[in-house]
Amino acid sequence: MTVALVNALARPLVESKTPDGIEPLWFETPEELLDLAPRAEIAWLDMCPPPLAAQAIARMDKLVWYNAMSSGVDWLPLDLFRERGVTLTNGAGIHAQSVAEFALLGMLGMAKNWREVVRAQDRHEWLAEPPGKLELLDAEVLIIGAGEIGQRIRQMLLAMGSRVTMARRNPGVGELGGEEWRSALGRFNWVILIVPSTPETRGLFGADELAAMKPDAVLMNFARGTVVDQDALLAAIDSHHLGGAFLDVTDPEPLPRDHPLWARDNVHISMHLSGRAQDALFPRGAARYLENLQRFQRGEPLLHRVDLARGY
Repeated sequence: MTVALVNALARPLVESKTPDGIEPLWFETPEELLDLAPRAEIAWLDMCPPPLAAQAIARMDKLVWYNAMSSGVDWLPLDLFRERGVTLTNGAGIHAQSVAEFALLGMLGMAKNWREVVRAQDRHEWLAEPPGKLELLDAEVLIIGAGEIGQRIRQMLLAMGSRVTMARRNPGVGELGGEEWRSALGRFNWVILIVPSTPETRGLFGADELAAMKPDAVLMNFARGTVVDQDALLAAIDSHHLGGAFLDVTDPEPLPRDHPLWARDNVHISMHLSGRAQDALFPRGAARYLENLQRFQRGEPLLHRVDLARGY
């Protein structure tokens, strides 16, 4: 029997469907998790605080496969996994619909200045003119990061009539490569970041990139806060070069209550909620885990396996 250590929150979704040959161990408390960790050959610890998960993983000398529901895995001990030969699978694509809806929500909200409409309602004031009149029709949009989330955002924006360009490490036809997108930044009304969090993408978007953006353009970050130079972003906002920013992620998180970004009226902060704003998150994660359990039992390659050298 292969021992799988799983958060008890997933028990109603996976217990009856766990294949023969897998012995599930359910944990509800930190004490149970740490006590059971040395027995784990498979682990799914989502919904645990990262520091607690790190403590448990350090005790898992028998671990062969770690299942994560998150797309980003920068919070996990990738070096330890490499050293121990652990296979890591992630939740790439599970969050795609929810994040894409947040991206569209942010773009429409900023284009129509919906924040002012809500404030007017709070004041019981009938506006005579719409506070925002931009359209997404024919808007030039650059999406940096062409994974499942980026592609879902692209589909939605094409339906809105936007002109969408994708950028990725290895570009296909009509896409931009690593340095090409930098030289093209001045074309775009909207720039959306959805790259994986790796040492290579840390500080990817700094003062030079912000200065190269089209005046009044909007930067949207759904990657990690560390991908953007936050001080340079604030300077670009305060100089009125940038039209605004939509930040689902910040550095650090939570953003300190006294950070000046909170007070900028053209900065929208969605508090890293985009990927979790869905009722289907845990069921989707459970379905993927169960599919990979079947593959594990059959000795087949697991889906959504992370390249531990690249970090995604």
